[in-house]
Amino acid sequence: MFRLKEEADAGASLKPRRGLRRARFVLLAFLGLVLVAAAVNVLAEAREKATTAPYGERIAVDGGSLNVMRYGTRQGTPVVLLSGLGTPAPGLDFAPLARELGGFDVIVVEGFGYGYSDMAAGPRTNENISTELHQVLATLQVPQPYVLAGHSIAGFYLLDYANRYRPEVAAVVGIDASIPKPGDEPVAEPQPGINWTGILAATGLVRAVAAVVPAVVDPQSTAFTEDEFRRIRMMSLWNFGNPAVADETARIATNAQVLRGVAYPADLPVLAFVADEGNDRTAGKVAAAENLLRNVARHQVLTVQGGHYLHWTQAPLMAGAIREFLDAG
Repeated sequence: MFRLKEEADAGASLKPRRGLRRARFVLLAFLGLVLVAAAVNVLAEAREKATTAPYGERIAVDGGSLNVMRYGTRQGTPVVLLSGLGTPAPGLDFAPLARELGGFDVIVVEGFGYGYSDMAAGPRTNENISTELHQVLATLQVPQPYVLAGHSIAGFYLLDYANRYRPEVAAVVGIDASIPKPGDEPVAEPQPGINWTGILAATGLVRAVAAVVPAVVDPQSTAFTEDEFRRIRMMSLWNFGNPAVADETARIATNAQVLRGVAYPADLPVLAFVADEGNDRTAGKVAAAENLLRNVARHQVLTVQGGHYLHWTQAPLMAGAIREFLDAG
């Protein structure tokens, strides 16, 4: 009887050990797959970059270099375009709208963390982003005054830049642009932390998902060429989770706080496109835009049916409205 009990106890003690061995095996297998995926990701990215010529021109600014893509004619009125948060390839993202703006000198400035610009930079504050943009335009000797246009989070930088460099700006165009929410509550400065999106990108898992479901990185539009789609797919993987965009994302609240109560100069014409996505948010966005522009003598808030990336699907309509608005001034 004692022997049977000892054997039973020994068998019971073996079960946890077997479970631990299985768990270790599963963990090691998972780590092995991650390492393989990470290696494949590094090799694939190196091959893609080696076989794909970059677009645009890199311009030195304080802290690094920014990439600039130009469309149209240098003799036309300059229209400077700024992208929304995390756009992997702004120079291509704005291609449908840039093509419709024939006759203008369309200049897409890719900030730190975007396109072919450097992926790391100093703090992504409104002031730093405006200063860097100003340095680029000065280096390129872009004729003044120029039209400043931006999508989504670039709404913060349009507002900041227009107040810092008012004499150099002819008009502002917002593309479903972000507007700082009113309020008086303090916002804590972002604290250094782990860049989890960067780690995720390094594992190669993002590349694997994109290979299975390309729609997660493809622009939802038929206005791009096959080569533009191909490049955007690649650059979505190259630039995902980079340090500059991670810092910019962390500073959204503090950048908004700095702009609380700030308005555009009263004499600066402003055209605001608001995306009507067929939900109850549209009325609120229109009201926020009208409130921001209530002091501006000449402004227009234009509601356009479509998703947040209006320049993907409504480029002809937008280009026509921009021409009409600028000609009326």
